[in-house]
Formats: sequence, structure tokens, C-alpha cells
Amino acid sequence: MNDGLHIRPGIFVEEDELEEQFIRASGPGGQNVNKVATAVQLRFHVANARHLPERVRTQALKLAGSRATKEGEIVIEAGRFRTQEQNRADARARLTELLLKASEPPPKPRKKTKPSKGAVERRLKEKAGRSSVKKMRGKVSFD
Repeated sequence: MNDGLHIRPGIFVEEDELEEQFIRASGPGGQNVNKVATAVQLRFHVANARHLPERVRTQALKLAGSRATKEGEIVIEAGRFRTQEQNRADARARLTELLLKASEPPPKPRKKTKPSKGAVERRLKEKAGRSSVKKMRGKVSFD
């Protein structure tokens, strides 16, 4: 099933919205790393995504942080593995994870509550006790 990324029901990314470019990976690997472009750079233009709600788009850009460009593109580089296929799957998995997190419903708004009368009294009593302790630390006068 290589027809894009399925995030949640009704939220998916089509294959033509993803742009992959294979680049040379850095790090260890001997002569192989100098010859073969195994790392993948996955680009996803969030603004052009046809099947993402507006809230998910803005949240995805916010969660992407430094991986997002000014043009509204998310760039994910994967070079952990030695093969193109593994790096490609890794980059897609990371994009799916980011979009899944972005598509979570927002948290419920916090209900404001007042402290109980007893809690207020205890706090004020504690403050008065602290105050008296600190007053006792002043200079001693012999009147």
C-alpha cells in the first residue's frame, strides 16, 4: 500500500505531496559512504496538503520547529541506516508520527476553581507564623 501516508481516518497525505531526494549520509561507513547516496531528505509542503484540516496544518508546523521552513515546508532528513529503503521508511515514519501528534484533539480548557475557605485560612495562618518568626530575627534592643 504505497499510495501515501495514512495518519487517521479522513487525514492522509498523498504520494504526490511528498518529495524525496537522496543525499550522501555523513558519519561512519568507510568508502561506501563516499560513493552511495543512502540518506533521504523528505520534503512535505504543509500548505499544499489537500487532506489535512487547517488546525492540523498549523499544529504540524508548530511541532516541526526547526525542521519547518519559512515557506511552510517540513524537511525530514533520515540517514540512520545503510540502505535507501530503510532511511526512506524511517523518514516517512517520522513524518507520520509528527502529523499524528498534530492531529490529536486540543486539550480541554481548564476550569477555574477557588481555594476552599479552610485552605485560605490555613495559608494565612502559616503566613502569620512565618512573619512572627522573621520578626524575632531582628536586632535585640536592651531597653
